[in-house]
Amino acid sequence: MNITEILNGVKLGSLTLGDAIAALITALIILVIIKALLKITGRLLSGTKLDGKVQGFIQSGVKIALYIVGALIVLEKLGIEATSLVALVSVFSLGITLAAEDIIANLAGGLVIISSRPFAIGDVVEADGVVGTVKEMRLYHTKVQTVDGLTVFLPNKALSGSKMINYTALGQRRVSVAITASYDAPTEAVKAACWDAINATENVLQDPAPAVVLTNYGSSSIEYTILCWTEAGNFLSVKNGINEKLRETFAAHNVEMTYDHLNVHVVQ
Repeated sequence: MNITEILNGVKLGSLTLGDAIAALITALIILVIIKALLKITGRLLSGTKLDGKVQGFIQSGVKIALYIVGALIVLEKLGIEATSLVALVSVFSLGITLAAEDIIANLAGGLVIISSRPFAIGDVVEADGVVGTVKEMRLYHTKVQTVDGLTVFLPNKALSGSKMINYTALGQRRVSVAITASYDAPTEAVKAACWDAINATENVLQDPAPAVVLTNYGSSSIEYTILCWTEAGNFLSVKNGINEKLRETFAAHNVEMTYDHLNVHVVQ
């Protein structure tokens, strides 16, 4: 069925004054019913834990659907063939849906994000290859500010459909700093130098307790890893602070900070 055939089916019958009055009365009754149903819907939604934006969106959708149904009933009273109108509305709805596919997908993603709350304003997140602080959440996109001052608008379709890491959800983050030392350096001396770097750095939490562990034997050096916790907002300052202090503490303990090199032994 094409558009012309649908429009040909939309025609008035023998409309009388009684039909017009009946349609008017029906319209008034429908408006009262719609108003009552919208109040009931609002009360039901207010009793849920859904976000206010999601509640408003659902309320608007229910309102539009009720008005469409009411309009079809009134048109039927006027003698207009509702079947043809439904087909016409369906054709236009399909066209709009195809044209606005990305918008609808972003809208659906926004509803998922708002209802599930995987992050909040001020959280540091990583998603779709972007790391930054969440500044604003809307139904179609989420605004994120990166550490180098860039403002990125991430479509909610990508956010809801990809892996997301929330670095600040727990309030604390673990700092991991790997450092290598010479095989000639005693293990206890290296660990002592690492502990001095930890103790000289501000904002390191004592619970959970920090740790220094030997993690790997390399081809020309031994790897040690410093593990400690800090408040999420202090992550970068603590990590950078430990790295800066390590150079001083290694020198103080006469521990060689190694780099990639090759030792050649000549046999006589």
